[in-house]
Amino acid sequence: MEDLTPDRTSLDPIEIASRDEIAALQLTRLRWSLNHAYENSPFYRQRFDAAGVHPDDLQTLADLAKFPFTYKQDLRDNYPFGMFAVPREQLSRIHASSGTTGKPTVVGYTKGDIDNWADLIARSIRASGGRAGDICHVAYGYGLFTGGLGAHYGAERLGCTVVPVSGGMTERQVDLIQDFKPRIIMVTPSYMLSILDEFRRRGIDPRETALQVGIFGAEPWTNRMREEIEQVFDMHAVDIYGLSEVMGPGVANECVETKDGLHIWEDHFYPEIIDPETGEVLPDGEMGELVFTTLTKEGLPMIRYRTRDLTRLLPGTARSMRRMEKITGRSDDMIILRGVNIFPTQIEEQILKVKALAPHFQIELTTGANRMDNMTVHCECLPETADAAAREAAAKLLAHHIKSVVGVSTKIVVHDPAGVARSEGKARRVVDNRPKER
Repeated sequence: MEDLTPDRTSLDPIEIASRDEIAALQLTRLRWSLNHAYENSPFYRQRFDAAGVHPDDLQTLADLAKFPFTYKQDLRDNYPFGMFAVPREQLSRIHASSGTTGKPTVVGYTKGDIDNWADLIARSIRASGGRAGDICHVAYGYGLFTGGLGAHYGAERLGCTVVPVSGGMTERQVDLIQDFKPRIIMVTPSYMLSILDEFRRRGIDPRETALQVGIFGAEPWTNRMREEIEQVFDMHAVDIYGLSEVMGPGVANECVETKDGLHIWEDHFYPEIIDPETGEVLPDGEMGELVFTTLTKEGLPMIRYRTRDLTRLLPGTARSMRRMEKITGRSDDMIILRGVNIFPTQIEEQILKVKALAPHFQIELTTGANRMDNMTVHCECLPETADAAAREAAAKLLAHHIKSVVGVSTKIVVHDPAGVARSEGKARRVVDNRPKER
């Protein structure tokens, strides 16, 4: 793979500023954000008053711990526009979640918010090895989901030529990658595997494409998955992080020259790590739940938003800004099976160790007649290992890996090639068929 390290003269000065400079800017912007939320959002005024705190109480960055958390449920409770800090008429755009688990969460952006978002996505693409003039194939979903339009505006801001494919139509995705020869693709890692399946179905070597950079986000994925994608496509696979409530994609991004965690763009977002149970702020280096406070958001400021994502903060390397480790999972996605805590990424890592298996999988949870919870891992064989003996051997090996590393016994079902349901966006890794009343 080509060395895609960006020229440091092309970086924003704040990316390589001193920690003191970054902290001073954060404190100034944090004071503004707290005041903006308190003065213009009835929700935050009530929440701060109930907690007995005022924006003036913030004298140092550490004082942020005095302020109350914001939760996803707060957005649902204030559906649709109850948390905005500007009049609705000043919003340039509204995005929303799918609402599959309840009321959608609605987020809004002023023109200034959209400009900042585009700048940060452009910064993220540059950190990934992209540059002006590249063709960027955007296969994130467009519409109310923030991924597609966020990537689109940022790629244009950097000066790329954007191919706005969106998700789905996998055969057409491969046609356009072949015909337009994009250098960059932005897509969920699970859907990239579906695109890979189509390359293989046609007998096309994915290493012969023009792709040099894959920017993958919207779901947790492992370093082992990175190695798989990089080897198969002969391109760099880089992680991007974001969430709609805080902005969308582009809150943090890996740097292609190190790929050692995601640098948080700390000039716009202040990160904390807390104990998920107690809410206590943990020191850098300790694992816990990621919390974000926006520093420049006008339409929908977020004060101490609990992401439920589990990670830890580390010192900067390629940039001065702190890094977060790749997300290992979400506290609300964690499976507790017979007293053992399990994340889908742990199962993915074990599947990728078994050469006879494709990387597609789904976890099914059920309750047996003895009221014990059971886990079945649905995976699939490769076309060249579809015979019964190879499947049986693969199932035994995977069950052994999961028992040895994760610590639970599981049932393994090895399906035919393409036998596991595919995703055109975020993968649905867990199907919980346990009784709701327990």
